[in-house]
Amino acid sequence: MCLFCQIVSGKIPSDTVFEDSELLAFRDINPQAPVHILIIPKKHIDSIAEVENEDAYLVGKISLLANKLAKEEGIAESGYRLVTNCRDNGGQLIKHLHFHLLGGRQLSGNLG
Repeated sequence: MCLFCQIVSGKIPSDTVFEDSELLAFRDINPQAPVHILIIPKKHIDSIAEVENEDAYLVGKISLLANKLAKEEGIAESGYRLVTNCRDNGGQLIKHLHFHLLGGRQLSGNLG
C-alpha cells in the first residue's frame, strides 16, 4: 500500500485541512513554502498520466478545492501555485496522484 493510501486509511497520521468522501488535503511534512498543502484523491491513481475519463470529475474537484483552500489560507489574492509531478523524470516521488498547493511567498522558477 502506498504512503498516501496509508494516510487515507488512517494508518499514518496527517495534518488534515480538508476531507470528504473523495478527496483528502493535508499539510506537507517538508513544506517548500509557508503554505504547502497536498491534495489527493482517495482513489489510488498512480499519476496524472493514468487519469481516465471517469476521473475527470476528481481532477476538477481538486482544482475547486485548491481555490477554496487558497482563500482560507489567505493566499488567493497574492497568488499561489498548484502543481503535480508526473512519473520519475517529472519529479514524482510518491506514486499516487497528488497536487501541491504552494503560496505565502514569492515563488521562484516561473514557468510562464
